[in-house]
Order: sequence, then structure tokens, then C-alpha cells
Amino acid sequence: MHGAPSRPSARPQRPASGLAGLLFLGGVMTMFTVAAYGAADNDSSKIVGANACAECHKQEVEAWKSTHHFKTFREMPRAVRADKIAKTMGVRRVKSESLCLSCHFTVQKKSSAAEVISGISCESCHGAGQDWIKVHSGYSGKTALTESKAEASARWKLAEAKGMIRPHDIYRIAKNCYGCHVVPQEDLVNKGGHRAGSNFELVSWSQGEVRHNTWHSKGKENVPADAARKRMLYVVGLGVELETALRAIAKATVRKAYAFEMAARADDARNRLAAVAKAAPTVPEIARMVDLAHSAALKLDNASALTTAADGVSKLVISITEKYDGKTLGGIDGLIPGPDKQKGKARTAGAIH
Repeated sequence: MHGAPSRPSARPQRPASGLAGLLFLGGVMTMFTVAAYGAADNDSSKIVGANACAECHKQEVEAWKSTHHFKTFREMPRAVRADKIAKTMGVRRVKSESLCLSCHFTVQKKSSAAEVISGISCESCHGAGQDWIKVHSGYSGKTALTESKAEASARWKLAEAKGMIRPHDIYRIAKNCYGCHVVPQEDLVNKGGHRAGSNFELVSWSQGEVRHNTWHSKGKENVPADAARKRMLYVVGLGVELETALRAIAKATVRKAYAFEMAARADDARNRLAAVAKAAPTVPEIARMVDLAHSAALKLDNASALTTAADGVSKLVISITEKYDGKTLGGIDGLIPGPDKQKGKARTAGAIH
């Protein structure tokens, strides 16, 4: 497992409360590793599969084939730990039970039956493609050279309206990531022994083995995110982590591992965001996120306050993506994990598209 980024001290520590207080007093700090369950809701009848994307995105699909996302198709059902969790949860076949499918696989409805067709794939992150795949690649009925900028803009807006999640929409991309990398199923953790989530951070994971930014270079290089985008990835990622953890605590029902670990996750995210707020005072939305997170005690039977806080954090994160582009956030560069923290190695680009 890759080491977690350092946790900077953000502000004088407030007394731990609720579940977080119980967690730290009890010394139950658990490392987060492999995630499962809770991917973005994708209509299996609208999944087209990675082969449809590979017609144009050959480089990107080749990058995918070297990732754990791809390999889970064969490796996960054979894993001893996965088999143990499945048996505990009463799952007979990992590839046919919905408890495991939504995060570990891509499922396509064929005729009347749903079938696992791959591991975590293109549509797991960018949305089920049936409604938008032809729109996004159609050049408004023209060609790449003859389509006007106005036509291209309208085409992209239509594709997004039909469900495509494009890389510029960092919030929705992050929501998909955290939908699996923070497990939203209490019994799976408390009863099944599944990890509560991955040691996930958006910059270090998006710039590692899953990076497939080769389209605009015509396949000549797999371009890393520039400094401004990394800043946005870091801030938005922390905001979505906080939102997701707050929602998870709101749904927790018993004082067991799931609730404790989600409380630890929320506390860690708000501490990191406090450090970011201090380093980026010109973005007041970040400090407001931290205040919101402290407004709701991290404890059971507090769903209303926790959900309200999560909703507020969500709105603030979206506002940040709409108002800022990262260029004025240079003060947070020292907080962002460096290349040594990347999750796996990005593929070197090969032949031109």
C-alpha cells in the first residue's frame, strides 16, 4: 500500500467530539486500503463497453489495461480476502451479486440479463455512454477541421447534458472516485470485514497509473496535470472526501468500525482543509467548508445536522470549481503530494492515434 500524504497541522486542535473522540481515545486508527461498493449509479442498459471507446481512444484504453482498475476483472474474484468477505456476506458469486458489482466491475445489460464485461472502466468514471458517445465524437456532423468553435461548444454541452462526465468537471469525477474509495455500506465493513475505504487522495491517484491524458498530444505523450489543475484536484478532492465521510457517518447506525473510521476520515479531511484555508486566504469558501464540518458532531443519531453540513460542503466545492481555476492557489503547493506519492506509474504514450 502506498503511504498516505503527510497530515499538516492546520489550526489549534479542537477537542475531538462524538465518534471522533471515541476513535482517538480508543486508539482504533485504521489504515484505508482497497475499496468496494458504491460507484456512480450507471444504468447497465446504457453501458456500451470499453471497446466502443477504443475505436478512437486507443492510447487511453492501453493505459487502462495496465491499471488495477482493469485487472480487478480477473484478480478480484480469485482473491482469498474477497472470497472470505463474500462468504461472510452471503454472496455466492462475486461477479453476479450487486453487492460487489457496482465498484469492482462494469456491468452491461444484454437482452434481459446483466453481464459483467470488464473491471472498472471508462464508463465507471465518465458515465454510461449510450446517450452521449455519438454526440461527443460526431463533430456536429462535420469533421475536426470544419466544425466551428461554437458548434464544438454546443456539442460538448449536449454530451454533458446526456450524461458524459468530462475531465474539466472535477467535482463529478471526484464524486465517482470517492463513491467507491469510501465504502458507503455499513454492513460490508462491520459484518463482512471489508476495509472502510482506500488511502485515497485525488492528485496522487489521478496522476499515477490511471493517468491517460494523451488525446490532445495525438498520443505522443501522457501529459501530467499542470500546477493549477493539481491545486484544484487537491482542494476539490478534500472537499468531496469530507462530504462523503459526513454522509457516511449520517447513515451509520452502530458504534463499530464503520462509524469510527468514517469519523476519522472526516476529521482528517477537515484538518487538511483547514491547512489549505490558511494557505489560500483568498478563497474563503475553503474556510467555510471547515466551519461547516465542525458544525455537526461526528456521532450517531445526528443525521440531520451531518447531512446539512455535507450538503453545504457540496455547494461550496461546486462554487470553487465555478469561480477558480487554480492559478491563484500557489500558496497550497507545499501541501500537495508530490510524484513520489503517486499511486502506480503512468503509462508512457506510444503510437499516434
